[in-house]
Amino acid sequence: MVKKALIFGIISFLLFARPQTLSSWGFFAHKKINRLAVLTLPPGMIGFYKKNIEYVTEHAIDPDKRRYAMEGEAPRHYIDIDHYSEEDPFGVMPRKWNDAVEKFTEDTLMAYGIVPWHIDKMVWRLTKAFKEENFGLILKYSADLGHYVGDSYVPLHTTENYNGQMTGQRGIHGFWESRLPELFADEQYDFFVGRAKYIEYVLNHSWETVEASYAAKDSVLLFEAKLTEEYPSDRKYNYETRGTVTMKTYSREFSKLYHIHLNGMVERRMKGAVITTGSLWYTAWVNAGKPDLDKFSEKTIPEKLLKEISDDDEKFKTGKIKGRKHGN
Repeated sequence: MVKKALIFGIISFLLFARPQTLSSWGFFAHKKINRLAVLTLPPGMIGFYKKNIEYVTEHAIDPDKRRYAMEGEAPRHYIDIDHYSEEDPFGVMPRKWNDAVEKFTEDTLMAYGIVPWHIDKMVWRLTKAFKEENFGLILKYSADLGHYVGDSYVPLHTTENYNGQMTGQRGIHGFWESRLPELFADEQYDFFVGRAKYIEYVLNHSWETVEASYAAKDSVLLFEAKLTEEYPSDRKYNYETRGTVTMKTYSREFSKLYHIHLNGMVERRMKGAVITTGSLWYTAWVNAGKPDLDKFSEKTIPEKLLKEISDDDEKFKTGKIKGRKHGN
């Protein structure tokens, strides 16, 4: 019995310690953000997106899967802005890509993340897809754009201490952005965010989002550390069964206390991601000249896109992540 218990404990620990490779808001939250963003859209768009809501919902997680298939995907999900300066990172870093490359080199930018610039690029790609009336790419870029926007709203996607590994808080990445939304979003969050709005300066908006996320990261870390000091260590974690797997995770009691201390932060960041995703879809459509999306009513997902998705799924199931993990 002792041997069996020891083996169970080791397996559970390894499961808990396993890198949170899919935790950028987690599957649950990324899907919810994209799904709710559809409801922010105006006439002329909402019919098309409602018809394809299952696609933009289910494929909100494709960029995370793509990190197993494609070199250079990982940096699109974050920016370690404090690598450049802890005192004034947003004063030190130029907002325009070419200026940043000239100052720090492209290799350095890729090493520490490019999410604000990549959101700007994705809006450009979606605009082009709308102009060319490319049904498959409209869906693909819409789903992908929502993912990167969601990532930019996560405080731990803006710091080198992205998983608390520098402060003895390893695992906090998945705790904040996966465990908390899964426990509380459906029961407690009010996702009424209003109607999507046109965003004139996409790059500036993305930088403002990252700056707000960075401003929240100290609270994310400090509140967890404070609670850990005060809370009984034998009640911080428990074991839960998900499907056929039993795993160690943060207890519901500890999660609730942490959630209360954050004072609505997770809800605010999720809601921001929802309205920004819808607004950037709308912005791309307006910039493309508001093409008639009703003409796609009989369209089906192109075979080329389906094959690409299938290939990424296979590499995700069997491959090794390329680049930095979200948390480890």
